[in-house]
Amino acid sequence: MSIKMEKSVYNKLFSARLFEFRSVQRKKLSIVFGLTLFFTAVELIGGFLSKSMALVSDAVHMFTDAFALGISLIAVTISRFPPCHHRTFGLYRAEILSAFVNGLLLLGAASWIVYEAISRLFSPQSIHSLPMMTIATLGLIVNGLGLVLLHGEKQKNLNVKSVFYHLASDTLSSMGVILGGIFIHYTGKTWMDSVISLGISGAIFLWAWHVLKESARILMEMSPEGITTDTIAKDLHQTFPEIGALSNVHFWTITPEIRVFSAHVKVRSEILLRKETSRLSKRIHRYLQRKYHVKESTLQML
Repeated sequence: MSIKMEKSVYNKLFSARLFEFRSVQRKKLSIVFGLTLFFTAVELIGGFLSKSMALVSDAVHMFTDAFALGISLIAVTISRFPPCHHRTFGLYRAEILSAFVNGLLLLGAASWIVYEAISRLFSPQSIHSLPMMTIATLGLIVNGLGLVLLHGEKQKNLNVKSVFYHLASDTLSSMGVILGGIFIHYTGKTWMDSVISLGISGAIFLWAWHVLKESARILMEMSPEGITTDTIAKDLHQTFPEIGALSNVHFWTITPEIRVFSAHVKVRSEILLRKETSRLSKRIHRYLQRKYHVKESTLQML
């Protein structure tokens, strides 16, 4: 006997809240995108005029921020499309794909910074420290504003988290450029520009790895980190004595907010005789929803 659990009122409310949340995300991402794109041009021009590799690398990184924001905006818009007969879970995974692409962009930006910084160590150039510090300070303000706008959403959505890491790494870049500018201004030692660039790239590599690891885990349909199917199966056995055995157990995520569970449930003979499988299925569904935040569950009762 196969039973597909119908969406409860709770799930319908969840879907409505998720749609509203995407609207808030889109507005905030749009504001940050405009600010970032504008200041990327300002910082790039300033970097060439001041001959600061740290400032140019920060501008390039800021451009990847703008590109990442653009991808995220598209993903958020696409994810709002409702499910249909061939998109049974909607297009929420577009956000995870966006996060993965943004992680690759972070790796690419960090690699370019490392290459340019090492080249400057062997071929030092004069740097105009005052314009370098002034533009970096303005960049710090812009990135700081972006971080404030997105801070509340970064734990709720991997796509936004990937953009948040872009802005956080760029904020770190701006701080490094300012400190480097001060050092160069008072000592005249321009090698500090390359050293700071290398330090910034190290932090970017770490953030990129975190985003790629988390997004790849979802795209590969692995179970949420820290929870295994064995853990859930054992828990269900202990909680529901009506269950004789569980097989073909699957637990995965569409997005971090949407967890999905399916299993073959062999029930004890007395449950089949009393025709109580439907009631048992609903109880298991509510339990999975409450304890493991499962939004969709399919149970085949045997």
